[in-house]
Amino acid sequence: QKDDSQRLLESFNSDEKEHTLTKSKAEPYTSKEEILLEESESPLNSNITAFALKAKVIYPINQKFRPLADGSSNPSLHENPKQAVLPNQVMETSTSGSLGSLSQGDKEDCSSSTTIHSTTSDDRFQARAFLKVTSFPEVLMCESFDVKLYLCSLILKDLMLLDTELRKEKHVMFIQILKIYLTDFCHKKKLTDDLFKKILLIQENDFEELQKQLDSRLQNTEMSGAHNSEYQTLEDLERKEREYSEHIIDNMEAFWKLTDKAQQAFLDQSKCSSAKATKIMMDLTEKMIAVESLLSESQDLQAMDIQERLFNWELMVKMIDSLKSYIPEECKCRLNIVSNILDHLTVKNNLSVRQKEELITDLHKAFWEQLAYLSNECIQQSKDMILKRLECRAKKREEFKHRQKAEQGSLLNKIFLIEDVNDFLKAYHELLEKHRQEQWALEEEDDCESTEAVADLCKELHSKASHALAELVTKLFLRDLPVVTGLSVRECELLKEEWQENLVPQLEKWETHHQRHWKLFQEQLLQEKKLWIKEYALSAVMQKQLSEEHEKIIQGVVSRLGCLSDESVNYILQKHRLLLCSVLTRLSLRRVGMAALARMRVSRKKSLLQELREQHTLQKASFPCQDEDQWQLQKAVESHILEEEEKLEEEMQQTQLEFHQQLVTEIQEALQFLQQHMEQVIGRTLLQHARQEAGKKSSDDGQDFKEKLVEAAVESVYGTSNNINRLVQNYYQQLGRITEGYEGKKLQQLKSLQAERGERNRLRKKQENELALKEKQTKGLLNISSAVHQRMVLQQKKVLSQFELQQQIRLESLKQKLLGLHHLETELENQLKEAEQDFVSELAALARVPVVLKKPSKRSKLPG
Repeated sequence: QKDDSQRLLESFNSDEKEHTLTKSKAEPYTSKEEILLEESESPLNSNITAFALKAKVIYPINQKFRPLADGSSNPSLHENPKQAVLPNQVMETSTSGSLGSLSQGDKEDCSSSTTIHSTTSDDRFQARAFLKVTSFPEVLMCESFDVKLYLCSLILKDLMLLDTELRKEKHVMFIQILKIYLTDFCHKKKLTDDLFKKILLIQENDFEELQKQLDSRLQNTEMSGAHNSEYQTLEDLERKEREYSEHIIDNMEAFWKLTDKAQQAFLDQSKCSSAKATKIMMDLTEKMIAVESLLSESQDLQAMDIQERLFNWELMVKMIDSLKSYIPEECKCRLNIVSNILDHLTVKNNLSVRQKEELITDLHKAFWEQLAYLSNECIQQSKDMILKRLECRAKKREEFKHRQKAEQGSLLNKIFLIEDVNDFLKAYHELLEKHRQEQWALEEEDDCESTEAVADLCKELHSKASHALAELVTKLFLRDLPVVTGLSVRECELLKEEWQENLVPQLEKWETHHQRHWKLFQEQLLQEKKLWIKEYALSAVMQKQLSEEHEKIIQGVVSRLGCLSDESVNYILQKHRLLLCSVLTRLSLRRVGMAALARMRVSRKKSLLQELREQHTLQKASFPCQDEDQWQLQKAVESHILEEEEKLEEEMQQTQLEFHQQLVTEIQEALQFLQQHMEQVIGRTLLQHARQEAGKKSSDDGQDFKEKLVEAAVESVYGTSNNINRLVQNYYQQLGRITEGYEGKKLQQLKSLQAERGERNRLRKKQENELALKEKQTKGLLNISSAVHQRMVLQQKKVLSQFELQQQIRLESLKQKLLGLHHLETELENQLKEAEQDFVSELAALARVPVVLKKPSKRSKLPG
C-alpha cells in the first residue's frame, strides 16, 4: 500500500510557502530553487528531488484546491475565498515559482531563457488594476502582492498634497505683500480706501478663478480613463501624473501673468514716477524671490521626509507579514513532528499506513477549519478597527483645520508695514510649517498605532491557532491514538511529551531563519536609501547647472541690449531669477514623483528577484554543500541570480531613461514659457526706456518757442508770402542734400563692412583648413591612442568652438554695423537740427522776432 502521508504534508507546506512569499492566485510551475529548498526541508523526499532535477520534472504545486487523502479538497490556509478578482487583474505567479524558471531551460547548467521578465509582460503589468488607497492603515488590510504599488501611490498622493499646499501659500503671500504696499500708499494719501479694496478684490478674484480652472482640469484628468473609481492601473497613474504636471506648468505661467498684471495695476493707480515704479517692482520681485526660496527649501525637506516615510511604511508592512508568517511556519513544524512520530509507530507496526493517513487527514482537516475560522475573524476585526481609526483621524484632521485656519486668519489680519514684509513672510511660513508638522505627527502616530493594533491581532491569532492545534494534537495522542494502536495512555502521554520536546528546537530554528530574513530585508532597504540619496544629489547638480546656464544666457541678452539703466538691468535679472526658481522648484517635485513611478514599474520583478536572493542566501547559511552535485546546483543558482540582476538593472536603466526624457521634455516646455515671459518683461522695459528718452528729447525741442514764432510770423507785417515760400524752399533743398549725403555714406559704410566681413571669413576658413590638415596628420595616432568616447568629446568641442567663433564674428559684425549706423544717424540728426535752427533763425529775423538758440553739440559719446 502506497504511503501518501508525506505528500499530504508537502501539499500543506507548499501552500504555506506560497502564502508567505507572495499570497498569489495561481502558479502552474515550480523551479529548481524551490525543489532545492524542499529537499533541505524534507529529507525523505531527497531522492525524488534529485531525480526531478535531472529529469526536469515539472510539479504542479500551487493549485488553489488540493486533494486530501479522503478525496476531499480544502482551500489554501491563507487564501481568502471571499476575495474578489480585481478588474483587469493578471493572474499572479508566486514568488518562488516566478523566479525559478530554471526547470524549463534547455541547458544543463540550469540557465534558462524563461526568466523573471517573462512571467508577466510589462504591458500586462502596466494595465493591472490595484485598489486605490488613501491612507497607510488601508494597506494593512490589503492581502495582495501589490503592497509596493500601494505605498508608492500614497507617496504620489502626499507629493501632490504638498504641491497644492505650497502653491496656495505662495498665492496668499503675494496677496499679503501687495496688501502691505497698498496700505503704505493709503497712509501716504496716494490711494483712497475704495481704490485699495477694489485692487485687492480684483487680485483675489483672479487667483480664485485661476484655482477654479486648475481644479476643473484636474477633475477632468481624474475622471478620464477611470472605468472603476475603486481601482486604478499603473498606466492610469502615470498618465494622471503627466497631465497633472502639464496643468501645473500652465497654472504657473498663468500665475506669472496675474502677478505682472497686479503689479502694473497697482503702479497705474498709484501714479508714481518712473523711477519710483521701477524701485517698487524691484522690491516686489525681491520679496517674491524670498517667498520662492522659502517654499523651495521647505519642499526639499518635506520631500525627503516623504521618502523616509516610505521606508518606515515598508518596515511596518514587513513586520506584519513576518507576524503572519509565524502561524503557517509553526503549524508546519508541529505537523511535521506529529507525522514523524506516527511514521515511527508505523515502522514499529503499532499503526498501519492507512490508519496513519486517516489520523493525519483528520488532524489536518480539523485544524484547517479551525484556522480558517480564526483567520476570518482576525481579518474582520482588523478591518473594523482600522475603519474606526480612520474615522477618528478624519475628525481630528477637521479639528486641526479649523484651529489652523483661525491662527492663519489672526496672523493675516495683523497690520504690517513695508519694513516688516520679511518678518511677515518668515512668521507666516513658520506657522504653516508648524501646522504641517502637526498634521504629519498625527498621521505618523496613527500609522504606528494602527500597525501595533494589527500586530496585536496577529499575535492573538497566533496564540489562538497554537492553542487550537495543541488541543487537537492532545486529542490525537490521548484519545484517538490509544484506541487505534492499543498503546496505554501513559505511553501516549510520553509520545506527546516527545512531540513537545522536538518542537522547541524546530521553533528556534525558524526564529533564527526569521532573524536572518529580517536582516537581509533591512540591508536591501538600506541599499535603496543610498540609491535614493545618490539620485537626489544628481538632481541637485542638474538643477544647479541648469540655473547657471540660464543665468549666463539672460546676462548675455541684457548686456547686448546695452541701452538700459542699471536699475532696469537688475530688475530683469531679478525677474528671471524668480521665474527660474519657480520652474526648478516645480520640476524638482516632479522628479521625485517620477522616481516613485519608476520604482512602481519595476517593483514586481525587483521583489521577485529579492525573494530569490534571500532564499539562496538563507539556503547557503542553513545548509552548506555536502557533495559535488549540491555545489554545482548552488553555483547554477548564483549564476541565474546574477543573470537576472543584470537584466533587472538594464530594465531599471531603461525605465529611468524613459522618465528622464519625459522630464527633459517638461523642462523644455517650462523654459519655453519662461523665455516667452521674459521676452515680454524685456519688451516692456525697453518700451518704458524709449518713452523716457522720447520725453527727454521732447522737453529739449523748444516747442513753446516754435509755437510763439509761428504766431508772430503770421501776425508780422514784414513777412510776405514770397519771402516765406523762398525760406521754406531753401530749407527743403537743404534737407534733401543732407538726406542724400546720409544715404551715400550709409551705402559706402555697408560695402566697407561687407568687405571686412568677407576678409574675416576668408581668414577663418584658412585657419579651419590648417586645423583640418593637422587633424588629418594626427588622425592615425588619435585612433590608436584615444578611446571612442574621447574622440567624440574632441569632435564635440571642435564643433562648439567653431559655432562660438562664428557667432562671435557675426556678433562683432553686427556691433560694428550698429555703431556705424548710429554714428551716421547722430551726424544726420545734428545736421537736421542745424538746418532747422538756421531756418528758425531766418524766419525769426524776417518776422523781427528776437531769438536765442543754442547750437547743437557734436555728440561724441555714443550710447551702447
